Amino acid sequence: MQPETHDLAELDRLWQRGSEFLGTRTAIMAGAMTWVSERHLVSALSNAGGFGVIACGAMNPTLLEAEIAATKTLTDQPFGVNLITMHPQLDDLIQVCIAAKIGHVVLAGGVPSGKAVAAVKDGGAKLVCFAPALVLAKRLVRSGADALVIEGSEAGGHIGPVSLTVLAQEILPHIREVPVFVAGGLGRGEAILAYLEMGAAGAQLGTRFAASRESIAHANFKQAFIRGNARDAMPSVQLDERFPVIPVRGLVNQGTRHFHDMQVATIRRVEAGEITREQGQLAIEHFWAGALRRAVIEGDVEQGSVMAGQSVGMVKSEQAVAEIIDELVQQAVVAIASRRAPASRQLYVN
Repeated sequence: MQPETHDLAELDRLWQRGSEFLGTRTAIMAGAMTWVSERHLVSALSNAGGFGVIACGAMNPTLLEAEIAATKTLTDQPFGVNLITMHPQLDDLIQVCIAAKIGHVVLAGGVPSGKAVAAVKDGGAKLVCFAPALVLAKRLVRSGADALVIEGSEAGGHIGPVSLTVLAQEILPHIREVPVFVAGGLGRGEAILAYLEMGAAGAQLGTRFAASRESIAHANFKQAFIRGNARDAMPSVQLDERFPVIPVRGLVNQGTRHFHDMQVATIRRVEAGEITREQGQLAIEHFWAGALRRAVIEGDVEQGSVMAGQSVGMVKSEQAVAEIIDELVQQAVVAIASRRAPASRQLYVN
């Protein structure tokens, strides 16, 4: 059965809360990816009806101010800024966003302080936070978050331990006060639709957009995504609980194998008394320093950190951002239409 106008209207109804919150045609947010989520990709996403988000990362206030201004020259549509709560200049970065009249500030990488929450909200911006568990989701809502993102372990980059399928069941039925966006492993419209029907307000995607035509990522980086399968995107391995490793999901390459060997050698040196435990921990933590930039900007996909979610297996070509968003919408609409048809006639788009 072919989709009809009311099928699209049903999708619009399901994500109306999310699209109204973002001020966009669709409730599709972009994940903030360091070195990738900059002016070109962010503006392309917002111009295509999605919601682009600048990844501030380690930028200082001056660089962030310039990036926001440059993005505004490329789009007049809403976009947000993602700030890391542990950034030493967080207060100044928030003020840059407020001065630039950014409508949505995403605080990520930890539980935001009351001071940071107040600064965002007092400045007139909407606050988006990440909630890895129901108890924290409730706490964030009480503290003033205007929307939440629940991101499963299927996502790329820094991840938590719980899958989106579990987080959605744990959180969506109980958080109604604010819009909740789902993230992690999403690559098709039918999956987005399923979470909308569970109560999500919208979805956040990163991996598919990282390999888009408008992404400034190196051609080698994009080709690694196109070649990759879901099973190739693995979290970094911790060999010894005495030496914690923050889990980061990326494509397995020579660098990840060297990281394993380096941990083995470092642990042996500590046990032999050649270096202190603190020195060993520092060496492990510094192994990946600069590795993401090497992969994204310089194209070193063998030694660099090729952060990717498990949805990387759904990246089949280098598509334009608008094409990706339209494809996701079409898949969701066809899925809605198929439910009006007998099971033997159900159709899905590839």
